This record gives sequence, C-alpha cells and structure tokens, in this order.
Amino acid sequence: MTAPLTQVQITQERTERPDAPTGDTTSLEGGAAGQPRAPQPEPGSAELAPYWVERKRYLKQLRKVPELRQRFWSALLIYTLRRILWSFGFFPVFIAFWVPLVMASFNPVIMVTNILPDLQAFVAANPEMQANTTQTLVVAWLSVGFFFLIFDFVLTPFRSPYEYEADVYMRAWEQRQPETTPAETPEGDTLPGKV
Repeated sequence: MTAPLTQVQITQERTERPDAPTGDTTSLEGGAAGQPRAPQPEPGSAELAPYWVERKRYLKQLRKVPELRQRFWSALLIYTLRRILWSFGFFPVFIAFWVPLVMASFNPVIMVTNILPDLQAFVAANPEMQANTTQTLVVAWLSVGFFFLIFDFVLTPFRSPYEYEADVYMRAWEQRQPETTPAETPEGDTLPGKV
C-alpha cells in the first residue's frame, strides 16, 4: 500500500514526463468551478518538516531564558487560580441562588418564604443533624465545582508564553522563507477567461 502523492511529487512527475499534459490542472488539483486551488501541504509531509524543526529548536532555546520561565510560572499560577475561583466560587454560589429562584417563579419573596422554615429547622436541630446537613452541602458544592472545573480546563486550555513567543517567531520565519516549491509557483495565467 502506497501513500498518496503530494503536490510536489505530482509536479516532479510532470517535469520528468514531457508527454504528460500540463494544461489540465483541474483533474489533479480539483477546484470549484474548474479553477485550480492552491495545494495544502499534508501533515507530516516533507514541506512542513523544516517548520517543525525550526519551531522545536526555537522552543528549546526559549526554555533557557529565565525571564520567560518566570513569566511561564506566573501565567500558570494565575490561570490555575482563575479557573479554581471561577469554578468553585461563582458557579456553586450562582446555582445555589438560581435554582431556588426558578422554583419560586422568579419571586424573591416566595423564595425567602420557602427557605426560612428550612433554616429554622437547621438552627433548631441537634449538632449531629447540623453536621450531616453541612457535610451534604459541602459535598454538593465540591461536586458542582469539580464538574465546572473540568469543563473549564477543557474549554479554555492554558496558553503558554513559550507557545505564544514561538508562534510569533514562526510567523516571521515563514515570511522570511523563499517560496521555492514548484507546486506553489503558478504555471501560466490563473485568471479564468483571460486569453
């Protein structure tokens, strides 16, 4: 089983075989309304290898910078604290007030009237019942907090300062690289309808 041909290999085969038709590029490259589209390098192809080698080299060099290391640890600490405070501070408190408010048809007077007998029963209960109720509330608070913490970590992943610096560097690196691949050089006029 062979791997699919990349655009560079197809172009090299065309230059090796002069009898191959070069005018019809729509059959190989495909495109909307018969127009050839720009080739996209496949992941793991030889075209992308220099990019990842350079990125890896630059990240290795960045890890030696003490200022950036300090920025990394402070950004990680701030990210973690923000996620924990958001998940354990906001969501459980919001749900604790929102659910009774919804059950009271968004009428705060009815909500307080419904909650007061439970609070009076809690105060009048013996210490064992109070401890049991408090433990149940803490478990509910922690379960809601951990539920939102997991989703918060998944939906808003940590953005490392190393990765940000590498992205900026690689954008500049891509602009400095000459476009020498034969697949990217236009073969004639690409404007449709122009003679």
